[in-house]
Order: sequence, then structure tokens, then C-alpha cells
Amino acid sequence: MTTPSLRLALAQLNPIVGDIAGNTGKARAARQRAGEAGADLVMLPELFLCGYPPEDLVLKPAFQDACRKACEELARETGDGGPALLIGLPWAENGKLYNAYALLDGGVIQSVRFKVVLPDYGVFDEARIFEPGPLPGPVVFRNGIRLGLPICEDIWSEDVVECLAETGAELLLSPNGSPYRRGVGDERMNIAVARVVESGLPLVYLNQIGGQDELVFDGASFILGADRRLMHQLPAFQEALVVTDWAREAGQWRCKPANAAEIETGDEADYAACVLALRDYVGKTGFPGVVLGLSGGIDSALCAAMAVDALGAERVTCVMMPSRFTAQQSLSDAQACAQALGVRYETVSIAGPVEGFEAALAGLFAGTKRDVTEENLQSRARGTLLMALSNKFSWMLVTTGNKSEMSCGYATLYGDMNGGFNAIKDLYKTDVMRLAQLRNRWRPTGSLGPDGVVIPESTIARPPSAELSEDQTDQDTLPPYDVLDDILAGLIERDERVAAIVARGHDLDTVMQVERLLQRAEYKRRQSAPGAKITTRNLSRDRRYPIVNGFSDRGEGPHSPDASLVKGVGKAGGDSFDF
Repeated sequence: MTTPSLRLALAQLNPIVGDIAGNTGKARAARQRAGEAGADLVMLPELFLCGYPPEDLVLKPAFQDACRKACEELARETGDGGPALLIGLPWAENGKLYNAYALLDGGVIQSVRFKVVLPDYGVFDEARIFEPGPLPGPVVFRNGIRLGLPICEDIWSEDVVECLAETGAELLLSPNGSPYRRGVGDERMNIAVARVVESGLPLVYLNQIGGQDELVFDGASFILGADRRLMHQLPAFQEALVVTDWAREAGQWRCKPANAAEIETGDEADYAACVLALRDYVGKTGFPGVVLGLSGGIDSALCAAMAVDALGAERVTCVMMPSRFTAQQSLSDAQACAQALGVRYETVSIAGPVEGFEAALAGLFAGTKRDVTEENLQSRARGTLLMALSNKFSWMLVTTGNKSEMSCGYATLYGDMNGGFNAIKDLYKTDVMRLAQLRNRWRPTGSLGPDGVVIPESTIARPPSAELSEDQTDQDTLPPYDVLDDILAGLIERDERVAAIVARGHDLDTVMQVERLLQRAEYKRRQSAPGAKITTRNLSRDRRYPIVNGFSDRGEGPHSPDASLVKGVGKAGGDSFDF
């Protein structure tokens, strides 16, 4: 008697949101390759036909129709006797819209299952777009194989997998659109292990890869056996098509083990995520290359390295824009960085434009002292020049502000904040320093940049400075970055009370200053370029705060409500905005 077997292909691919024809072509090509390898079934990620996340684009009836038409075309093609397809798409039925996963085989759409658990936290808004599906049973594949298809968030709930197991599923195939954030790999594995333990079934976790606006999908798909052993591990941050071999032994499906790909973790994963996000943002939006201001500082140097790793030196132009406050060391470091990376490097002085601005404003500014206004004129002159280069040559302008600066508003609107994308927007300054040191000793897989030291050691060692006034350093205005970043992480990532941060050893006045800066800078962040999400809570989709906001945590610690009071009256105080 022949042992029942299954050849399952995992297509860890990079879709483009809205490119239904392109995504269909990717699915078709994956099926052809898998068929040549003898696969019976090809599995694709969540909502692959339309790309994930489609956001409100998926509400357009024409978009829904185009997705259904593409699905039907692929279904007809499975009548050729080749592999079946499992593919995700939006599915409109009886006036409702579902996040669906369809089995295409024998020339038809054999079965469709709908996502049950719709996330509406952090970066996710599925509950406002889709209807939740009913608890599902398995779908029946060739030779009677009963496949459970929990879609992404469905495995984070016990109920869906429990229902599948109780209704006869033999194998769990989970398509995902799970974005990267620090530590998410361990979280996924822990959840997958829990579902395997509870159900007693092997689980295939298939995730998409690629950058989509601010989100980065890292792939890192894997297979767990019913005994919780890791049977397959696909690579992170790159496409992969892997054919896996299964056999049913003693009534249970078992996957033949294979070599596990090495997965980037920690700072290496953060760096790889930033590179992939920038590469796909530029590539998927059609820019021929990028331009950025290379100041001699660590932020722009790291962004330049990431740009070269993502796109290659021939697609990156760096511009030094000195003023009378620019140190010779900055000029030397910027040139050394550009040479090490092999990029085109230009120098454009801002002395003339700044003098022109000041001359134009001299009458209106008469009798006033020089202050941050004149400093910001320098930044805006640089921003204008870079945008002119962007317009003239169709290069995308990469902006280079880190999370510490964006949190505190230590940035100039219509100046250094100009740009189309910011690869380090979700990296604190202390993260930037670590990643710069990392890149000098490590080159990520798939990098188009050179090996070795690409960021001058003097750039890493020097005290950070915006160089907008004489002998200026960032710490003239901000606390030391190790202090600042720890306070910001408490306020942003963990929503800690001021009192709790002070209890960890920080000065109350300093924490209150940082909290005030964080609140005041919200209006700037609303006008900033998108950037790769890296941490557990970025400053846009994850953290949606009002611009007009009169609340301040005074650091008084927990307070028990007074039940005798029905109403409370407060007066909001605040500071004026700093542009």
C-alpha cells in the first residue's frame, strides 16, 4: 500500500498593492516553477492577489471585481493538471467584504475560507474594512486531505484552530501578511507552538516579504511538526520558493526536514528591514534613484549606506551643502563616506541662498536678535536645493531624521524634513550609532554596497551637531541621547507615566521637558515623510495622537478617582509651536 504523500510549495513572494496583473503574474510564475519541481499544491500569502495591506483601496467595487476576475483566470489555468493554488484575495459576497483564502484546483475555485479574527490595533485597520467570517471547517484537497486554513490573525486566537481541529483538519496552512517589528519572530514562533500543542497538528506559517509604504514584511516563513520541531525555515527579507515533502504516517502528516535558513536578528534584522523598505519604496513607486544631503554626520552617513545597499551606488547621489558654520571635519567625513560608498558626490554652498533670504527679510527683522529663525533659514535653503535636484532629475529625496529628533521636533519643517522617504525614521539616535558601527563590520545578504568600513570612525565618534550656529551640539538643546532615548522609549513604546520614568532614575524636570517636546512636535510629524516601521510603536500608524492637545502628565503618580465628583474642570496650558 502506497503511503499518502503531498508536495507543498511555499511561495514567499513580494507583491505590490494594487498591481493585480503583476501579482497574478507572480502567482502564475510560482505555480509553473513549483509544477516543474513536482509540487501538488502552491501556497501564497494573505491577500496576495491585491497586495497587503490594501487599506481603503479594497473598498472600491472595481478593485474587488478585478481581483475576482484574476482569481477566476488562475482557477481556469489549474485545469491543466498541474499544481493547485492557495491564494488570498478580497471576496465580496451578499453585500459583505471578506479577507478570503481560496483553493483553486481542477479548473475551478474549489473552496473559499474567510478570515475570522480581524485585527484593529497598531498598524491594522481590518475591522473597519472587512466582515469577520464564520468559524471555519477544513477544505478537502486531493485524495481527501483535510486542510485547515487559519488566516494570519486567526492563529493568534485559540478558537479558530480549535474549531479546525475538532472538525477534522489534518494539517494547518496559515497564510500571513505579518509586518516586521523588533522581536516579532519570537512572538510568531511562540504563538505557532501554542497552536500546535493545542491542536496536535503540524503548522505551516507562510509570510509575505517586501516593503509597503511604512510597513516591512520580513518573510521568515517556517514549518512546525506536530511534535513542535522546526522542519523548515525560509530566509528573511528575500523571496523564496521552497517545495516541501509530506507523508502521512500512522494517521498524521509529517514533513521531511530540510536545512534551516539563517535568520537575521537584533540590529542586523533592523538594518535589513530598513534597506528592504527603502529599496521597495523607491522601486515600487518608479524612481530611477535617490538624492540625499550628506552632512558629515552619522544620520546622513547611515542613510547613504542604506541607500547604496538597497539600490547600488550608481543610483545614489549625495550632496554636501556647507555653510559658514560647517566644520572642516564634516567636509572631510562626508567626502570620505561618499568615496567609500562609491556614490556621485557634489558640493553646493548655501551661503548665497541664505544671504539672499536674510537680505529679503532684513527690513522686517530690523531690531530683532538672531535666533532659531536664522538657523532654520539654513536648513530650508538646503531643503529647497535638494528638492530642486529631485524635481530636475526625478530622484527621490531621502530625508535623514532619526526617531529621537522626530519625537522632540528637533527638525525643520520644509528644511531637513523635506523628502519622500526616511529609512531611519523609527530608529532612535542610539540605534543609529549601533547600526553605523554594525555596517562597518557586516554587510547584509543581498546588499549592493561594498564590504568594509563605509562610515568614517570620526563621524561615529564626534558629538552630534546640526551645525547651524557656532560650536553647536545637539546637547545644547536636548539631553544626552542615552538619557533622551530611554525617556522616549518609556513615553512612546510603553506609555509609561512620568512618575515611573523618574522612579527609574531620571530627573523630573528632564522627563517633563521631553514629554512636552514630544507633545508639541505632533504637528511636525503629521507633515513628515513616511519611514520604515522597526520598533514596536512607530510615530505614525501605531501612535495616533491629536495635534491640539492640552494634557500633560505632571509626574504625580497613580491617582484613584474620587467617586464623589461627577465633573472635573481643567484648564489646558501649552507652548507655542516651534517651526
